[in-house]
Amino acid sequence: MITTTVDHTPVDQSDTVTKTKRVLLLKPRGFCAGVVRAIDIVQIALETFGAPIYVRKEIVHNSYVVTDLAKKGAIFVNELDEVPEGARVIYSAHGVSPAVRQRAKERGLKVVDATCPLVTKVHVEAIKFAKQGYSLVLVGHRDHEEVEGTQGEAPDVTQVVSTLQEVEALVVPDPDKVAYLTQTTLSLDEARYMIDALKIKFPNIVGPHAQDICYATENRQVAVKNVAHGADLVLVVGSKNSSNSNRLVEVSKNLHTNSYLIDTADAIQPEWLDGVNTVAVTAGASAPEVLVKDVVEYLQNMGYGDVDEVEVMPENVRFGLPPEIVQAIASAPAVSR
Repeated sequence: MITTTVDHTPVDQSDTVTKTKRVLLLKPRGFCAGVVRAIDIVQIALETFGAPIYVRKEIVHNSYVVTDLAKKGAIFVNELDEVPEGARVIYSAHGVSPAVRQRAKERGLKVVDATCPLVTKVHVEAIKFAKQGYSLVLVGHRDHEEVEGTQGEAPDVTQVVSTLQEVEALVVPDPDKVAYLTQTTLSLDEARYMIDALKIKFPNIVGPHAQDICYATENRQVAVKNVAHGADLVLVVGSKNSSNSNRLVEVSKNLHTNSYLIDTADAIQPEWLDGVNTVAVTAGASAPEVLVKDVVEYLQNMGYGDVDEVEVMPENVRFGLPPEIVQAIASAPAVSR
């Protein structure tokens, strides 16, 4: 049985750790609006045009989702040169650089852009600051596709920093003309430390009007912080290459609560549950609910009979489909089923 609790205050350890084994199922969890939109785009393209549909990189960072779409006819490639000339290709939710867009034009590809609108917001900010003559500092993980795409908007003036040491080593043409942006899936604490360090090094630095970290990343981290002290273990459903999922594990560990990232319930090691009365379960923004249900079922089979859904805040964000796929659906005949 799952009961729902709305609670905006931290859960006290004494209230949750009891002899009864139970699960705290965090809410919000799982798919964000950008992920739902990206997956919908691939599925609609497959239904409208038929397979194959090419996708540059993983549409979202979740192995279950990618495998499922591949079974339906999506072909995932690393670079556009792997896509036949004139074919249809979808950009992933993480966005691409102008160089990728130019390459698509050169190859005559039919492009559908599934970039998350919140990532597009950061791209627009990068372009704006670069045009205004600022040196750009992008806080993020330089090997992440989102960072590669954002940096590509103004590569000559953008430096990526991932550590406080890299902030300290920054050299720019004019210390009074610096702007910062952040990857959308950073931990809130990590971003704050980095931005504070940038403000110390460059007192006149400017940033976006609203933070770049997306609402879903923030909400899921707040939910973990809300229950971590009242749990013996936090399980985060998500793939290893999911940045926001990894940040949820870090948030829990920073609060001294043991935590593991698991792709599926099969990854749970029974010894993790030794001496554990309360398990908090959440999911990264690219992890489907079906995997969460499998984890809860596993825990119930292991004796965790009480499942309480703890809703920290409501989440009702929705994004519309991109114009190119709306127009394509309207003009293309549907594939007969």
